[in-house]
Amino acid sequence: MNPKHSLVASLIALALLYLAWFANDPHIVAALLVFALPPVALAVAAARGWHRAGFTASVLALLWFCHGVMLLWSEPDLRLQAALETVLALAVIHAACLPGIRAWRENRQKQRS
Repeated sequence: MNPKHSLVASLIALALLYLAWFANDPHIVAALLVFALPPVALAVAAARGWHRAGFTASVLALLWFCHGVMLLWSEPDLRLQAALETVLALAVIHAACLPGIRAWRENRQKQRS
């Protein structure tokens, strides 16, 4: 799986998590606009080749990561969802960093040759 596909898959998985998480919320529209819409929009942007999608997703993933860790500590009833959110946020950051890591490795190998 290439980095773009990994990023899109991670963002879609995060959006699906939010859809399931807030399915019974009384303020579902607001919850989905705040939580599910950004990863879906970024997944579409990444799939269409927007070159800043990875960076933007990484910045937002830092917020998703903090939210997940905060809920892990404070809400025992939401630990499964919070753990999934934390892991998926890390997956988004990892997928967004892969092109840079690969370019760095290639550059390093060229310098050694």
